[in-house]
Amino acid sequence: MSIFNGLIGDAQRVILQQVNILEEVEVPLLQGLGMVISNDMHASWDMPVADNSAMDGYAFSHETLQENCLKVTGFLPAGKERAVPVAPGEAIKIMTGAPVPPGCDTVVPIEDVEHVDEGIRLKSGVKPGSHIRRRGEDVRCGERVVAAGTMLRPQEIGMLASLGRTMLPVYRAPQVAIIATGDELVEAGSTPIAATKINSNSFSIAAQVVETGASPVVLGIARDDKDSTRAKILAGLQSDVIMTTGGVSVGEKDYVKEVIQELGGEILFWKVNMKPGKPFAFAMLNGKPVFALPGNPVAAMVAFVMFVRPALLKMMGHLHIRKPVVKATVTEPYRNKGDRPHLVMSRLSEINGEYLAEIAADQSSASLAIMVRANGIIELAPGETISPETPVDVTPLNRSFDM
Repeated sequence: MSIFNGLIGDAQRVILQQVNILEEVEVPLLQGLGMVISNDMHASWDMPVADNSAMDGYAFSHETLQENCLKVTGFLPAGKERAVPVAPGEAIKIMTGAPVPPGCDTVVPIEDVEHVDEGIRLKSGVKPGSHIRRRGEDVRCGERVVAAGTMLRPQEIGMLASLGRTMLPVYRAPQVAIIATGDELVEAGSTPIAATKINSNSFSIAAQVVETGASPVVLGIARDDKDSTRAKILAGLQSDVIMTTGGVSVGEKDYVKEVIQELGGEILFWKVNMKPGKPFAFAMLNGKPVFALPGNPVAAMVAFVMFVRPALLKMMGHLHIRKPVVKATVTEPYRNKGDRPHLVMSRLSEINGEYLAEIAADQSSASLAIMVRANGIIELAPGETISPETPVDVTPLNRSFDM
């Protein structure tokens, strides 16, 4: 077991070297939203499958147009086909999406004609081939439409639906066992007394797991004894990943690391040189990653963002596993007076197309209220000072900033 005194990036690299992409599974089309496709997807047919009208209008043969007048001899709605050719000098009324019938090569929009006797007169000229979507102009049969490694958005879901896909090959989302530790904890729904507090960590961390696209398995509270801790961790081995909160520092009843080692696990590192979140450990147990997060709410959620989220995204096949950063101007100067990198909670706002970051006055790692108000993290090196004159990188916490 090694204690990190270097960069946060050192810990991130160790973790990412240990976790691997999970196996491929097939899921129903809509369930694939947000997941990563594991194979290239190719078109099974042309799109459109036939020339069709791009407008509500009249279809005709341009070369047989005489004095901009046409006799209207039929009607073709969307969803219907016409096998009989349209005669020269004639037109049929056609709706958007209807296949262009034989004998026609041009469509004039309804608003560009006037009605005369049994036909129509074009108000102005129209070019041959106008207002027709050509077969295969969007996608050709055999063309790759979605590349392996793509995270499926509504756009890709719609494309694959239009090509007849009902099941999709994707990388499986991990199940993440979540264990809170501490004799002082009581479950949500309880009324705390002076000696207790609500187990909020399990829910905030589970929500972060859901936000990544993985599936949380909340295992409840391990009490401050080895038997309880061991039982919960053994139960967690039914999942792909184990996360604990608390019980990982230097207290007399902090048993998480000890139990992992007794079960045959390897602690790859303990303690990261950062604030908040220093008492963080990462282990491998029976081939599964174990993230031992601090017990303080801010420290636990920050450690998740920095270390757990990238690992889960890698396991799901994502190519982009880092949160984006935005350039922002702080509203007032701030100095990291400590000897560790400080992940400073801030609140981003956008004014006239530019981002401002207001740094929270209280940076306590035990305060859930800070996390409610904050939507960004600024990483400051030891002794570093930031001021309104210099833009800084801010890692947004809100999902709306993810790209």
